[in-house]
Amino acid sequence: MEFGRVTPKELEKLDLHLPADPAGNKSILQPPGKKVKAWLGTSKWGRKEWLGKLYPKGIKDSEFLREYVKHFNAISLNATHYQIYKPDEIAKWAAKASGKDFRFSPKVTNSISHYSGFNNTNTITQAFIEGILAFGPALGPVLLQVSEKYNPKQREPLCKYLQSWPSDLLLFLEVRHPDWYIDKTVFNELLSRLKQLNIGLAITDTAGRRDVLHMNLTIPKAYIRFVGNSLHASDYTRIDEWAERLKIWIDQGLEEIYFFIQMQDDSLTPELAKYAAAQFNNVCGLSLPEIKFIG
Repeated sequence: MEFGRVTPKELEKLDLHLPADPAGNKSILQPPGKKVKAWLGTSKWGRKEWLGKLYPKGIKDSEFLREYVKHFNAISLNATHYQIYKPDEIAKWAAKASGKDFRFSPKVTNSISHYSGFNNTNTITQAFIEGILAFGPALGPVLLQVSEKYNPKQREPLCKYLQSWPSDLLLFLEVRHPDWYIDKTVFNELLSRLKQLNIGLAITDTAGRRDVLHMNLTIPKAYIRFVGNSLHASDYTRIDEWAERLKIWIDQGLEEIYFFIQMQDDSLTPELAKYAAAQFNNVCGLSLPEIKFIG
């Protein structure tokens, strides 16, 4: 993942601690009435580098997903960001997770999120939604990742798009242009709109863009995108800190957690994911699947 990438020298100079919780989170998190649900995953299942580590050697690419769901219970689905899939194609993916408490979290196609300006999107949005509904009970939250070039001056079409989103489809928004965060009036207005619409704001923890690590919850569910740095020592201490923060949120009434791990070097993602699953289970009392290496 290139977003927020830094050099090794830059990494050593950065403060990678989590910011304090915003005061507004207290109004979102209420005393828990039921046990938190948690999902952990990555952004790709088709990694040949995982053969002999997570996947048995010699299996076909078409079997990678069936092996992936043995170790993770969610995936942030990049594939849907690049094209619209028909229901029958998505149903084949869903079938490979059948019988498991697994969630596919599709990204909105970039034809909408990056190239439409959020104008005249009805037809393509209907096609996108028609496709992802084929995930059935395995459909998790949808991520609308807005282009880095899309600034708050253009926000009205985005706001109208969010208002048109089906209320029964859980949606999280990620905005990347720095001006969303620099202007506190703009950012607070965004938070207010999302709360009204029952839409989440994704939290992205990547070394080179600490502004997107805003820690604001607009619904009692958290969608966290964690970008590691090839198993640098800070990757582990950052996961430790996330475990402690999630424990606090859970105690305050967090209902659902979606935690997705990416790496600058994807071959190393399983190592950090294995550590994260164990830490989250131990500190937070979760029941995430154990990630088991072959051999």
